[in-house]
Amino acid sequence: MHLNDQQKAIGKENFSDAVAVTRRDFLTGTVAAGIASGVGLGSLYFGYGKSVGSPLRVGVLGTGDEGSVLLGAHNPDYLNVVAIADIRPYNVFRAFHGDVSSPAALTARPGLMAKYSWSSEDEARKKVKVYAAYEELLADKDVEAVVIALPLHLHAEAAIKAMRAGKHVLTEKLMGHSIHECKEMGRVSRETGKILATGHQRHYSVLYDNAVHTIGKARLLGDLHSIRAQWHRGNLPGNDSWKPPLPGDESLVKRLVGWRKDLANAKPSEIDSLTRKIAQLEAQISDVALDPATFGYTQMTMPDGSTRTPMEELIRWRLWNRTGGGLMAELGSHQLDAAGIFVSAMHGEGKKVKPLTVTAVGNRSIFPADREVDDHVYCMYEYPAPGYDEDKNKKIVVTYSSINGNGFGGYGEVVLGTKGTLVLEQEQDVMLYKGSSKDTRVTVAKGKDGAPTLDTTESGGGGAVAGAKAGGDGAPPSRGYTEEMEHWAWCIRNPSPENQPRCKPEVAIADAVIALVSNIALANPTTQSRIEFKPEWFDIASDETPEGVKPDTGRERYKS
Repeated sequence: MHLNDQQKAIGKENFSDAVAVTRRDFLTGTVAAGIASGVGLGSLYFGYGKSVGSPLRVGVLGTGDEGSVLLGAHNPDYLNVVAIADIRPYNVFRAFHGDVSSPAALTARPGLMAKYSWSSEDEARKKVKVYAAYEELLADKDVEAVVIALPLHLHAEAAIKAMRAGKHVLTEKLMGHSIHECKEMGRVSRETGKILATGHQRHYSVLYDNAVHTIGKARLLGDLHSIRAQWHRGNLPGNDSWKPPLPGDESLVKRLVGWRKDLANAKPSEIDSLTRKIAQLEAQISDVALDPATFGYTQMTMPDGSTRTPMEELIRWRLWNRTGGGLMAELGSHQLDAAGIFVSAMHGEGKKVKPLTVTAVGNRSIFPADREVDDHVYCMYEYPAPGYDEDKNKKIVVTYSSINGNGFGGYGEVVLGTKGTLVLEQEQDVMLYKGSSKDTRVTVAKGKDGAPTLDTTESGGGGAVAGAKAGGDGAPPSRGYTEEMEHWAWCIRNPSPENQPRCKPEVAIADAVIALVSNIALANPTTQSRIEFKPEWFDIASDETPEGVKPDTGRERYKS
């Protein structure tokens, strides 16, 4: 790794020791709360500089739910948000004021005013330019780089236009809506020399990095043979996070009337909270004046004869094949990314191991015909284990399920090896067990050869030895959003072939291939489709794609 200023300051050997200590403490269960939270640890732990000198001048394309999370997670020492673009007044409002719909929402989306200590939106708008069409932002010469949090179908178009306009790009996952789009994005990055990163934040999670060390370097799990992952949600008709209310819905108007009445009779301690909620709701309802058709959103006749409007496609874009990628793109891609990282750890540092096959089934058994995407998906993947080239029986099987209607178990991964089991829950808790027993207390001791080994003492205590649910300030462990943006900015400020984001195009395309080929398998339920992955699909330079469309960077929609 290229030595940055911070590494030089503490010395290369001491830097290596610092990382080793956090990993060793993680394994023995003595990791400090401050380290578990990841606060201030990113630059030291992942080996990039503690600052970038002049913060990167960034524009954010799309300030909806995910875009506002990224605004809340960015570090102003690395990124200076100088512009935002969104066609929805509601999203622009939340970008400045934060999301007051709940305490948890405000924690995740505090808004730019709180982030930069601006006293009013007027003051904030003197610092941050606001655009509707993202193309207008791309023409702003003061913007050096962009963060893209637009609906999935716009990722390639916006990223390619941005790179050709001289901007570096960090796009939310999935990299693109199709594999030929991902290859086009990767090729334009190479042609323009602009850094392109994709937001699979587990690459910057301290907890996941230590899990990789546990699996690959320490080999505490022995030989991996199975990984089970899931993301289960309690979404049901009438209570669906992917189907938020439209601005003209009567329910919003009734709520506004009720809150205004409450405000008239509110106690002094309640006035500020109610006032902020009313202002946000008014902004949400104001979207009704927007005409999404002028921005390319379309009308569609549903199977039951009803009409889906352009407004519904804009706001509920995850429900439609043209604009979204369903459960595999939105949820499964994160966990298959993690599974791939774990499998690759068994093969040695620096290797990105690709899956061999996928078998998948899915259905829409809970929700009515008000969407195109499945509400249940079940996928099984075969990966090569070490020694596969000599013995084709040596495989690691990954199973994945994502369902609506019951959120039991939440989301997480269970990694099973011949010596131990590693459980990661909701990117916060990590538990390590010896073998298959959950009733055995586990410690990490030194073996005869000095290497770490699992040791047990019988007890009823359960075996969690790794990670922490909260840091010293009560915050959960960092999910990696801040670190991925910091490192992206540092790579831009320190240009070198070896200074590349962890989720660069060659890595991100693999996650896209897995998710999108899974969707192809899901679309063929009558054949119980089993698809073999082709190496050419993962190669940005190859013209072969699973959808059969040849990459073409000269498409009309990529032109300014």
